[in-house]
Amino acid sequence: MPRLLDADARRREIADATWRVIRRDGLENASVRNVAAEAGLSAGSLRHMFATQGELLVFAMAQVVERVTARVAAQDASGDPLDAAERHLLELLPLDDERRAENEVWTAFTARALVDPSLRACAEQNHDLVRAGCRHWVEEIAAGRVDVDLEADRLHAVVDGLAVHAAVRPDAVTGERCRAVLRRHLDLLAATPG
Repeated sequence: MPRLLDADARRREIADATWRVIRRDGLENASVRNVAAEAGLSAGSLRHMFATQGELLVFAMAQVVERVTARVAAQDASGDPLDAAERHLLELLPLDDERRAENEVWTAFTARALVDPSLRACAEQNHDLVRAGCRHWVEEIAAGRVDVDLEADRLHAVVDGLAVHAAVRPDAVTGERCRAVLRRHLDLLAATPG
């Protein structure tokens, strides 16, 4: 069992190295050779785990989803639904170094998924997860008073828009601004008359 844990830990280290290369040099430079050098491995060692650049990128992209999903799942869903929704949805936004790295890498992967079918499935899976989460919180906050599907799409657009804007203009779309915009949207949703 320790050997399996070591292999899993090594794969996560490689995903982290892939993210560093992407953030520093761009997705187009996240080759097996460059990622191996970043991880302190030989290209042959890396190819033993990931035969192609495509496999490496799919794994690194899936690690973003896995980390964010785990963080969201760890949030307390009890109490006021408005506050719980805010806590959960803020986990998707780049409010600290870890989430900023995930957001920058995810943005690069999402753009590449438009033309790379191997990444598209992961991007679509993540889209569906975020959309389902938004729908859940709309139901909790305003079910019976709004068109839940329409408002879920709107909330999803707010969250995704904030994430993209924060990646492109981090100086203008700060963590504080993300929090304020999200809370304003949730407050307006909660205040919607029946």
